Amino acid sequence: MEDFLIIQLAVVGFFLYINCLMIFTFLKKEAFRTDTRYILFSQTLFPDSGLIFLGNLALVLVYYQVAIYFVFCCLLSVIMSLFSIVSPLALVAMCLERYVAICMPLRHADISTPRTRNMGLLIMWLIGSVIPTYILFVSLLSMPSKMLLAYVVCSVDVLFVESWQNLLRSTLFQMYFLVMFGIILFTYVKIMKAARAASSENKKSTNKGLRTVLLHAFQLLLSLLRFICPYVESSLLHIDMLLYLKVRYSNFMLFIIAPRCLSPLIYGLRDEKFSVVLRNYVFFGHYTFVSNLGMNGRPE
Repeated sequence: MEDFLIIQLAVVGFFLYINCLMIFTFLKKEAFRTDTRYILFSQTLFPDSGLIFLGNLALVLVYYQVAIYFVFCCLLSVIMSLFSIVSPLALVAMCLERYVAICMPLRHADISTPRTRNMGLLIMWLIGSVIPTYILFVSLLSMPSKMLLAYVVCSVDVLFVESWQNLLRSTLFQMYFLVMFGIILFTYVKIMKAARAASSENKKSTNKGLRTVLLHAFQLLLSLLRFICPYVESSLLHIDMLLYLKVRYSNFMLFIIAPRCLSPLIYGLRDEKFSVVLRNYVFFGHYTFVSNLGMNGRPE
């Protein structure tokens, strides 16, 4: 199992480095900070990076059976739940933004304004806060006060006294992801129709938007499959402990880490403007390019 842990730490470290570079690129360039498309992209980068780091920390604590205060475990689980919901919601918002840009180009400028963008971000975070708030109240209200300072090996399962509480949490998660998957499917169908009707000049941009939406649907599908994992893991727990641990680590990498690592590849590296500026920062300003983002072959 040590080998699994080393591979996991290496993969997590690599993608955290990539995400930090992209966050730095977003924050340094004003053109990105004022564009709805890139602002929504940042709403996946920040929570994804936080979830990768905290999820990896929680897994290491469980692996080494390190006990922490119950109240700290509660806060850790709440923050991870918030990040795990907000990032897919941002993906849905990105798909809707592409839908408006491609299918309603004349209305895009009127819809994508700073006011509507800020309202959308507020609504997105409020929706994302429903399940974490439920976890916080259920865990704190159902536990005796003396348990708050008790030491536990942190897992979301220890936060719930009754089985129905955890079941309700899982059901809410599944409803969230099914609704989000349905919205992304809707945008894909609409953009596909627009791609068929588009002229040769607009077809390239439309097809690129279509591929982006499809990749986001794949991300959400991986996240949705995560909710099958506890049932598979619980059945293996009574058969072979070593196999159970291996499957649990594999599920963590496939259904928690992998979807969060796809966003930089989908938007950050495939987007021409963003990738050009990113490469310039990676090579410490020695990557020369021609771009309308800045003058003298360098970004502003």
